[in-house]
Amino acid sequence: MNIILLGYPGSGKGTLAKDLSKSLDMIHVSTGDILRDEMAKKTPLGLEASSYMAGGRLVPDRLVMDMLKVRLGAETRGLLFDGFPRTVAQAEALDAWFGTRGQEIDSVVFLNVAEAVVMARLGSRRTCTGCGKIYNVISNAPAKEGVCDACGKPLMTREDDKTEVIARRIQVYKDQTEPLLAYYRSSGTFVEADGGKTPDAVTKDVLTLLHAKP
Repeated sequence: MNIILLGYPGSGKGTLAKDLSKSLDMIHVSTGDILRDEMAKKTPLGLEASSYMAGGRLVPDRLVMDMLKVRLGAETRGLLFDGFPRTVAQAEALDAWFGTRGQEIDSVVFLNVAEAVVMARLGSRRTCTGCGKIYNVISNAPAKEGVCDACGKPLMTREDDKTEVIARRIQVYKDQTEPLLAYYRSSGTFVEADGGKTPDAVTKDVLTLLHAKP
């Protein structure tokens, strides 16, 4: 089974993807995590991508698809895409790649969350500078303010979680990603879940939707 998760930045795709990948024994594919890893290692891809991500812009399709082909070309388990594709062009490229593998996308899950909720979530997010664990100062705060519970390293507000960048990310989503909803709604693989619920409730709802599909 190959699954795509769609939704605003901050809609909960990452948390849901981790839960689903465990429940369904799938490979969790997060282009954001992969790109940040490349940036941390200062690879050519990472250096090129950093200027796009820091400004809240989308990384060019060419970089993303080349990266995915290299990382996933030999993978035999089902793939769970977290926030990718982000444009219709990426969706078409992904469909073509799956076609060369004799596979297809089995389900596209859209997490529907109000824009105001997304703004609040992203503005409250903090990331550990050591282990990368993510906190939310409203709903999942660390025991000691500004310090990671897991490794004791300082927490930071990621560049793409700052208020002015959040606004640009949401506008980019509206301009380039929302057309994906129309693209996938007509495919027969599209399902929608309320992403405003608690993470556990969202996971339960999505598993029910996936198991209900023929």
